[in-house]
Amino acid sequence: MWHLPRPFHSAAHSYAAVVATTRSVERRKLLLEAIPTVRKAGHELRRAAVESTLHDLDEKDFAVPGIDGDTFVEWAYDNGMSAKKGKRIRDELMAAPRNKRCPLCSQGTVYELDHFVPKSLYPALCVDPLNLVPACERCNKLKGSMQPRSAEDTLLHPYLDRISHERWLDARTVHEPDFVRLEFFVSPPDTWDTTLTRRVENHFGLLQLGQRYAPVANNLIYGMEARWDELRRRRGGSMLRDHLLEDAASWFRKDPNSVEGVTCATLADDEVFCRTG
Repeated sequence: MWHLPRPFHSAAHSYAAVVATTRSVERRKLLLEAIPTVRKAGHELRRAAVESTLHDLDEKDFAVPGIDGDTFVEWAYDNGMSAKKGKRIRDELMAAPRNKRCPLCSQGTVYELDHFVPKSLYPALCVDPLNLVPACERCNKLKGSMQPRSAEDTLLHPYLDRISHERWLDARTVHEPDFVRLEFFVSPPDTWDTTLTRRVENHFGLLQLGQRYAPVANNLIYGMEARWDELRRRRGGSMLRDHLLEDAASWFRKDPNSVEGVTCATLADDEVFCRTG
């Protein structure tokens, strides 16, 4: 959901770093023989990225001749990206998000690399930087080995998709007997087509972002409750509304989809909350 610049390293460069650290002569020979397959796989991934057809990638085109898929992933990714040269690339990818925030949800702390198209199905892409997305543990687990079967099923790719510059996140207030809480949802801008809207909604649902954002909003409400009550009591609901809108604008200057910003804006639009809490 939050854009990252494309990795500097190419698929060929990343794979060369992996092969360079392989000590076994026999294993190194097999990995060297796989170079044309890995290079071709990288070209196919980038072609599909440009044409927005990642869902059409054929698994059989990404098998590595002469090496079982799981074995190749173990040699190239598990071992190779942990060795010195591969680890350097891995660390650069992990360090890309600002403040180590997961680009898939904006809340979790980056903990690992997610294979955007699963390495279990596309082993030849297992060390391709364009296929390695820094992610929090929760998002990586929820996404799992999900493979899109249509354009609408394709999750947002932080390197390829950019929607974080315009407001799409919204919320509604729910008045419980003793407190107010928020429910978050996708509110697509008019500039989005149907495919992008469905992609964002699928991304939002699969990664359970509504459930992820609600506690952030509720904690903000709880923490500011005394301050807001004081403003409401001393200066009235209209002053509280203005205060909330100012806070929302401040949050939105950094991120148009800031959970805190959406929380303040949503509460400001709720007349009952501003008047009575």
